[in-house]
This record gives sequence, structure tokens and C-alpha cells, in this order.
Amino acid sequence: MDPILSIIIVNYNVRQFLGNALGSIQRAVAGIPSEIFVVDNASEDGSVEMVKREFPHVILIANSENVGFARANNLALRRATGEFLLLINPDTVVQEDTFSVMLDFFRTHPEAGLAGCKILNPDGTLQLPCRRSFPTPWVAFTKIFGLSALFAGSRLFGRYNLTYLDPGKTYPVDAISGSFMMVRRSVYETVGGLDESFFMYGEDLDWCYRIQQAGQKVFYVHGTQIVHFRGQSTKRSDIDELSHFYEAMELFVEKHFRHSRVVRLFLRAGIAIRGAAASIARAGRPLLMAAASMLSRFSAKSAKGPFVAAISADSA
Repeated sequence: MDPILSIIIVNYNVRQFLGNALGSIQRAVAGIPSEIFVVDNASEDGSVEMVKREFPHVILIANSENVGFARANNLALRRATGEFLLLINPDTVVQEDTFSVMLDFFRTHPEAGLAGCKILNPDGTLQLPCRRSFPTPWVAFTKIFGLSALFAGSRLFGRYNLTYLDPGKTYPVDAISGSFMMVRRSVYETVGGLDESFFMYGEDLDWCYRIQQAGQKVFYVHGTQIVHFRGQSTKRSDIDELSHFYEAMELFVEKHFRHSRVVRLFLRAGIAIRGAAASIARAGRPLLMAAASMLSRFSAKSAKGPFVAAISADSA
């Protein structure tokens, strides 16, 4: 029987998470004709061997180098045969009803070209990027200057992550998270795969934009959920996550807002400000930790009083 659903996972050095993800996926596809691809980007943690040993039914594509998220997904997309295609991260766990709920949604919503489900952090809170807006000048302004966080419940200021909308409802959105993206094959064949100009980050936003430009709708679906242990691959590599993120945002702006010089300049300035602030914060974190440690030791010493502190110092 031809597969209804093709599931694609790009993995990089997260063997344990990948095993958990595949186990949950295996339970969730029960009764659904499917095929599962794992594209490994030259992991060094035994991921490939684990897949061969524990999940022999999985179609494994083992790259000899890290070719990036977009290119790796495209390798499997070109081989996938399902009526629906799902890109899902290896550091996720799905519910047993996740795929059936999403497939039912597509069947009852012919206007939907691409959809994502509710995504939770490990502590059960909503992972905000699972529904968001395109970075228009106003949306970018509210994000850059912290207004989107300060006034999260405001329709005017909360558009970056759509924090003014009820996460317990389903609705069309500009974009969803690349950690879970289900698309109709017909839409993929019309729009094409992910833009390989993006190494990591931004390719999901770009795909959502192109799909809507082609006249299809993107949906956030609240009826099922997954847990996403965000950022596990970058924690296990020397990839400069921050640099790739802001490079991706600049590439997105250049690609889709080049018609307006003012918009492009504004968004580039915003990206530069955010990137500089984040770099400064990251560079200063060791200094702050050292200062906090010194202050803590000084406070503890002072709390003992001069006599006790002197005795402690002599006996050390």
C-alpha cells in the first residue's frame, strides 16, 4: 500500500532524543500507511548505528558532512512518496493521536496547504514560535524594542508570536515552526522544497511565505500536541547558533522585501541591533558569573564577622 504520510527527520548528534522520537512516531503511525526517513548530518555520537540496529524499517540517508537543515530535508523530500509530507525535529516526542488528528484536519480543510500543531516545552508551557507572523516593519519593531514581550496580550504589540491569540483554538497564521511542518504533496510539488541558501533557521519562515504566495493557507492546529526539547543539536556542536539565526533573518529580508528599500533598511537595522545586543550579552555572561561568584564569597565572608572569617582563613 502506498504511504499516506512520509515523515522526515534531520538528525545531528542527538542519538538519545532521536531514539525517543522514533519510538513515539512508531506508536503514532499505527494503522497509517507511512514511511519514515532519517537524514543524518554526519553525527559522531552513534546515531546512524542506533537507527540501523533499533529501527531497521527506517529509510536512512547518512551524509558524510553536515549539509545543513534545508538541504538535508530536501534529500528526503525528493524520495518521499506520501500524499502528505511531515518535517519533524529529532528532539521531539509526539502523541499517539498526533498524525491522525493532523491528517483529519487536512481532509476537512481543503484550503490548508501547510499546518503545524501545538508545540510544548518540556515544562508544559507553549513554545511560542509554533505560531508567528512575518517580520513586517511593525512586527519587527515590536520585537526589537521588547514591546511584543511587554504587551504580549495586545493585538497591536503581540503579533510577533501571536501571543494575543488563544492557543486552545485553530486558525490561519503567517508561519509555523520548522520543528513540525506537515504539507500536502501537491503544495510541495508546486512550491518546491526548502531554500538551501538557509543553512539553519529561516528556511521554515521562507517556506511558509512561499506557500502563501502560491495561494495556500498555513494553519496552527490546537487539537494535538508534541513536546520539543529545543536546541539540542546546537548544544552538541560548535555551530554558532546566534550567527546563523541573524544571517538567516537577513537573508529572508533580502529575499522577500527587496522591493522596498525603506523596509529592507529598517529590518536590517533591527536585525543588527538584536544581533549586537545578543552578542554583547553572551560575551559578558562569563564576567557576570565571575562577579557574582566573587560577590557571593565576599558576602559569606562578611556574614561570618571579622573574627570568624580570620580563623577560617588561617585554617584553610
